[in-house]
Amino acid sequence: MTDPGLDLHEWETRWSELQELAAGSPQEALPEYVRFVEEMLRDRGFDLENPVVVEGEDPDLVRDFIAARDISRAADATQLEREDVDAALENLTEIHDVLVERRPAP
Repeated sequence: MTDPGLDLHEWETRWSELQELAAGSPQEALPEYVRFVEEMLRDRGFDLENPVVVEGEDPDLVRDFIAARDISRAADATQLEREDVDAALENLTEIHDVLVERRPAP
């Protein structure tokens, strides 16, 4: 088990790096955001293959993640509208914030 303080520090360091990348190229940063938030969700016990809501869990987190992941996959094939990329990044930011602020380490 990872020390929650160390876990949080590593997350925040990586999050800052991703924000810098997104400032220059949001569409290129999107897949990295998706991978990182997916890792955060899995570290906190979310089952993304079988997204059944666990008591006390917010079902919107998984739905928002899946929507952002779908947009990211579409970005691999075509140039997306900036609004779509921004919406996905906003969803991922909200998930990050919830996991950092409210979800304790297992």
